Amino acid sequence: MKLSEPVLTKRIPGGLFGDAKQRRTIGFEEYVKTGGYKALEKALSMEPSAVVSMVKDAVVRGRGGAGFPAGLKWSFLAPIDGGRRYLAINCDEAEPGTFKDRLLVDFDPHQVLEGIAIACWACQLDTAYFFIRGEYHHQAKVFQKAIEEAYAGGIFGKQGLLKGKSKFAVECILHRGAGAYICGEETGLLEAIEGKRGWPRIKPPFPAVKGLFGRPTIVNNVETLAAAMHVVDRGVEWWKGIGVQSRFPGGMPSFGPKLMGVSGHVNRPGVYEAPLGVKLSTLVNDYCGGMRNGKKFKGAIAGGVSMGVLGADQFDAPMDFDIGRDHQVLGLGTACPTVFDEDTDMVAVARNIARFFKNESCGQCTPCREGSGWMLKTLMRIERGDGTSADLDLLLEVAGSMGLTPGTTICGLADGNNWAVRTIVNKYRSEFEARVKPKFVPVYVTAGR
Repeated sequence: MKLSEPVLTKRIPGGLFGDAKQRRTIGFEEYVKTGGYKALEKALSMEPSAVVSMVKDAVVRGRGGAGFPAGLKWSFLAPIDGGRRYLAINCDEAEPGTFKDRLLVDFDPHQVLEGIAIACWACQLDTAYFFIRGEYHHQAKVFQKAIEEAYAGGIFGKQGLLKGKSKFAVECILHRGAGAYICGEETGLLEAIEGKRGWPRIKPPFPAVKGLFGRPTIVNNVETLAAAMHVVDRGVEWWKGIGVQSRFPGGMPSFGPKLMGVSGHVNRPGVYEAPLGVKLSTLVNDYCGGMRNGKKFKGAIAGGVSMGVLGADQFDAPMDFDIGRDHQVLGLGTACPTVFDEDTDMVAVARNIARFFKNESCGQCTPCREGSGWMLKTLMRIERGDGTSADLDLLLEVAGSMGLTPGTTICGLADGNNWAVRTIVNKYRSEFEARVKPKFVPVYVTAGR
């Protein structure tokens, strides 16, 4: 399976498509000269509903983690009633091991802005908030400059989209986060934009009906919007020519290219553009130059720690949205794998992940607030060698109470904690058993029996 030409990274050298040392930020004028904003012009010649249908027919699945179809989400919007309607762009990217959106923001921000403008036209959203994580100091400056260039070039502003070619006017605003992981959850993000503590909201109502400031809102990931722009530009059939069909009867396909940020024990870590469905082993060996120092593959976090871990026997797992159905992980997530070699201490990995989730829990829900703390304490006890075999069962019981029963928590943080720890313990059980003491249950014989 090969990607014949770069799509999302066509202006960004690196990976298999040029020297990463030549990367630079593409400004407005260069973007326009290389075909930029032609897709927006095409979209403005279409009815908004036709653009929504196009993205829906292409089955552009969300690139932020959940994989929900973007066009379907757009179609959920409440009817136009004359009030404000919002687009919230999620560039929080706080999931450990995830850094693929940063590539677009750093080097080709106008590609993202064109996708934002198209989404606003398609859904008739008059205000876009670009929410960027607090730690992205440089990226915030780059994107703010790009927004200002887009205003100066007539893309946004009171005159209407694309220098008034449409009278529909869109305002685009950069909003910086304050460094909370939980703001990557869409309703936590909305709360943060409103100036509140970033606590996820109970759903329903869903953002498409009652979102930002109580108005209809679409929340999309950075890469998702860039992908939707290419669908409008090149067509539905072109998009479906990249990626794979579902491996399961009645399943949803995994179409299109995907940015995959690979970190960990590989020779060439970085962000690579590959077709969905590429094997993890191909990504590591062909794109990243193989395992570092010739070590053996031991496992990988498939796409953000909340998705769980692939085991040593799952090196050939296809990186598509079906990965969760046959590889015992929650899903593809952000498709940014962190790779572990044979020397990795998986008990320490589990403890480190549990510490992260414990620190990032917002504390609203009892199972997450209390469970994450108890999981961390139990893993620390096991890592020290003070645990017993009963602690392993207790660990899985606590994890299951947090994330196996739907509806126990408002957002998915508890689910992510459960899947991360559960998959590590189950797939590397022998490492945990080697660190604990056996606990025997005494058996008493009653006299006379």
